[in-house]
Amino acid sequence: MGRIGETLSHLDDMWAAGVRIFSDDGSSVDDAGLLRLAMEYVAERGGVIAQHAEDRGLSRGGHMHEGSVSSRLGIRGLPSAAEEIVVARDLALARLTGVRYHAQHVSSAGTIPLVRAAKADGLRITAEVTPHHLVFNHEHILSLDPAYKMYPPLRASTDVDSLRGALVEGVIDAVATDHAPHSAFETEVTFEEAPRGVIGLETSAAAVNTAVGLPAEDFFDRMSVKPAEIAGLERHGQPVSEGGPANLMIFDPDRSWTPRLFASKSQNTPFIGFELRGRVLATIFEGLITHDTRLAVTHR
Repeated sequence: MGRIGETLSHLDDMWAAGVRIFSDDGSSVDDAGLLRLAMEYVAERGGVIAQHAEDRGLSRGGHMHEGSVSSRLGIRGLPSAAEEIVVARDLALARLTGVRYHAQHVSSAGTIPLVRAAKADGLRITAEVTPHHLVFNHEHILSLDPAYKMYPPLRASTDVDSLRGALVEGVIDAVATDHAPHSAFETEVTFEEAPRGVIGLETSAAAVNTAVGLPAEDFFDRMSVKPAEIAGLERHGQPVSEGGPANLMIFDPDRSWTPRLFASKSQNTPFIGFELRGRVLATIFEGLITHDTRLAVTHR
């Protein structure tokens, strides 16, 4: 309740309203006993517990990945262990309770073998990665541009390589944008004062295509099919079929473009001016065209 991590929310009411994924996203649940209670409750109903994995004792006061770049800049860092420790604990609780567990925005190479082993043991575990963690690393923060201030932070190039490999392998099931808009006045400050998070919806498909280059079937699996399965969205992530729901996107994997301006009211992204390969040409929701790149039209 209140994302404080001390009391369970009214899970019955949320379940009755249709909620199927439960998370304190942005705040890790520190109390293992409380998390166990939530897992047991959600497991009985078949829902998902999703975790922003970050040990606050290790990460408190940090603004970027703890490593060579943070040392050079003199900025306090968040170690990879802060993520790995929480995921390891949560997987033990998932084994105890039998809950479906989802690891949000994985950023550390050390988390990947934990998820791989849990899946091999038959635990109902899924994991996601963001587009920006597949493209950028902590070296980009040498510019001190707040557009590179992520949560979890951009980590080392070795972490990026591991995340790409895990997405190809399927150990990481899905890509999630972790879309976090901020107004211009919030980001026109120093790196340490800036809020964490960037927008990612309009560049997500292109960023993944540029960074990883998945075969078409795997690309749509990680971007659409698996996310819909995890969330239980029956009308999304389905193959095109006569009589099926017309929730579609048209994607050209060979179209190169450089983002300059976004339909989003916020422009806080490191992808401005960054050449990408692959572009969404149109989106269709329930049979209606909601975005058409050729006409530069977006219908809200």
